Amino acid sequence: MLANFLIGLREGLEAALIVSILVAYLMKTNNRKGAKQVLWGVAIAVLTSVLAGIAIAEFIDVVPEGTNEIIAGLASIIAVFFVTWMIFWMARQARGLKAELHQKIDTAVKASALSLVGVAFFAVIREGIETAVFIWSASRATGNDTNPVLGAALGLITAAVLGYLIYRGALKINLSKFFKYTGAFLIIVAAGILAYGVHELQEIGWFPFLTETSYDLSGVIEKDGPLDTILRGTISFRSKPSMLESLVWFSYVIPVAYLYLKPAKKN
Repeated sequence: MLANFLIGLREGLEAALIVSILVAYLMKTNNRKGAKQVLWGVAIAVLTSVLAGIAIAEFIDVVPEGTNEIIAGLASIIAVFFVTWMIFWMARQARGLKAELHQKIDTAVKASALSLVGVAFFAVIREGIETAVFIWSASRATGNDTNPVLGAALGLITAAVLGYLIYRGALKINLSKFFKYTGAFLIIVAAGILAYGVHELQEIGWFPFLTETSYDLSGVIEKDGPLDTILRGTISFRSKPSMLESLVWFSYVIPVAYLYLKPAKKN
């Protein structure tokens, strides 16, 4: 639940900040009609993202046996690439994001009302689709008993409230530190989802090597017990991973965390 809450909170807040930047700029330039068009674009993007998430879940339930594992494994691996790119993109582009969005708005205003809807739609839909895929993958990895959907919904609702408060000027938070720390935690979450994807593909024989158990904590951590549920719900923990799963986990975490946390070079 916590992992999906954090995913929903971070991705939702990114989208909320983008929307607040667009609306605030239009209101500042006395373009209230344009602000409404932006909100229409946002609404369409949110609806599309929700439908995409539902479609993924429904499609998985009806595919033939065996295909389920293939889709779950590949989708989890793809979701990790998405979220990794997102983490680094946000860290790199955050400072120039506001100016970039203002420029797109100025261009769209000169074009047509539909262009404004399009700017808002495409600014939010990327976050929405990424969130839908990653939350679905995290839900598969953590299990339904960890309340993944509830966690994601609470995260998105919290993000919407925070975004509105920031827009109104009632709340100020250090966004740089927020995204840095949540990004670091999401790297751990992504590593667990990547290991889960490999596990699913090993189950159907795609990776018939390093299948031996790397460690077994099932005697210490009771299956489906409180600690097991908490660990699965936060970092997609497995008490008996294969050697390949453990190798993949460390091979992802070590270089990605190093690149993400290393100090930026000073010019």
